[in-house]
Amino acid sequence: MNLQVRKICLLGDFSVGKTSAVRQFVESRYDEKYLTTVGVKIDTKTLNFADRSVKLVIWDIAGTDRATPAYTAYLRGMAGYLLVADGTRPETLKAALGLQRQLEKELGDLPWIGLLNKHDLSADWQISAEDQDRLGDHWYTTSAKTGDNIEHVFETLARRLAP
Repeated sequence: MNLQVRKICLLGDFSVGKTSAVRQFVESRYDEKYLTTVGVKIDTKTLNFADRSVKLVIWDIAGTDRATPAYTAYLRGMAGYLLVADGTRPETLKAALGLQRQLEKELGDLPWIGLLNKHDLSADWQISAEDQDRLGDHWYTTSAKTGDNIEHVFETLARRLAP
């Protein structure tokens, strides 16, 4: 079977659940301990589809709300990205949308998917259904804690990457 290797990056503000999403996807587990990512953490996972296999090289990049020149150096060679925001902190969605616009301007139209994470904290959720609808079909509600939609978003992005 045809194996393709693709670099993807997880991007977004600090403490939105990027590392937890990767851990849930790669290891099928959640850890209550919060560890700040310094620089980048790299994991891999291979997905098998009917027509090909895709080995994702996943770069979990330290949280930021804007792409500095040093930050964009981490992005070189990426085939696509996951943009993560915390549904309990609307300012992280605003930062993610700004980051996405900046990346599109600087890097072009790469495949990407947005995650409105921490949906398990429904009592603290601060992004309305109307606001979610306005975001369009690039965005999914997820929970790195429970695993809701995590596998789906990674697989969806992997399918969108160039064959």
